[in-house]
Amino acid sequence: MDFSVIAESWQYYAFGLWTTIWLVVVSLLIGLLLAIPVGIMRTSRNWLINGPAWFYTYCFTGTPLLIQLFLIYYGLGQFEAVRASPFWYLLREAWFCALLAFVLNTAAYTAEILRGAIQSTPKGEVEAARACGMSPLLMFRRIVLPSAFRRALPAYGNEIVFMLHGSSVASLVTILDLTGAARMVQARYYAPFEAFIAAGACYLVLTWGITLAMRRLEFSWFAHLRPRSG
Repeated sequence: MDFSVIAESWQYYAFGLWTTIWLVVVSLLIGLLLAIPVGIMRTSRNWLINGPAWFYTYCFTGTPLLIQLFLIYYGLGQFEAVRASPFWYLLREAWFCALLAFVLNTAAYTAEILRGAIQSTPKGEVEAARACGMSPLLMFRRIVLPSAFRRALPAYGNEIVFMLHGSSVASLVTILDLTGAARMVQARYYAPFEAFIAAGACYLVLTWGITLAMRRLEFSWFAHLRPRSG
């Protein structure tokens, strides 16, 4: 193996690394904002509220991310109404289609994580909030959601890693992310081992950084559960 081809192509990997990072970070941020109301709707016993949220999460957690990306990138353009709409300015761009697919996918998984965390809120916390005279909205904002976020943190850390790995499908719609950079180097130098080993190493470093950050966050958020020394 000749890794000198990687040194000659570092600019592709640097650009791909930047593309991967911003795609994942932006999709996670927007996806989390979308997941909070959807997750709350999923805990409702009213079918008119729960039903649309269930349908959305079921569709996006029940189908592969690649299919969702292809439907958005290749599928929407066949409708004249879409091409004539003002949204076509964005939907014709590969980066926007990838971002939209990632946002909708991670929001569905995150909403299910939040639903489980909200439904597992200890009854004692809810009863204590009611005893203090909190309204349902205030109780949800001050007690239920913060408590649910703490319980959801380990599962959400896994979702971040899954989103990072899933972002590799962006290269299939002409986006030069890390995987796209590896494919370009492989095609140019016919060095598949070197090209994809380099991309894999970058993903490993990013995964390690995410895991370390989530562990530090868990250490901070669960500090009140650790036994006090002395």
